[in-house]
Amino acid sequence: MSAPVAGPYGALETGGGANLADILERVLDKGVVIAGDIRVNLLDIELLTIRIRLLVASVERAREMGIDWWEHDPALSSGARSRELADENERLRRRVAALEEREQTR
Repeated sequence: MSAPVAGPYGALETGGGANLADILERVLDKGVVIAGDIRVNLLDIELLTIRIRLLVASVERAREMGIDWWEHDPALSSGARSRELADENERLRRRVAALEEREQTR
């Protein structure tokens, strides 16, 4: 065992780096998820929404746990944003076609 070294908050052990690495390896292997939503409403009108999602795990471990929200969130995934835009584009095309058809029947 190594001798303690004085630090700004008292005695520190010199082997602390290995302990931190072990803890980080365990966290990445097991995974830690913190999630929460904060909403501020006034008279049933939503004024503010804050979505907090924190995942500390390896990507492989997260997928094993069934957590893959970052792949489908438009703010985080260009593929999800592309799908969202394609869906919106299709909806708009159908609306325009319906409006044009209605205008032609007048």
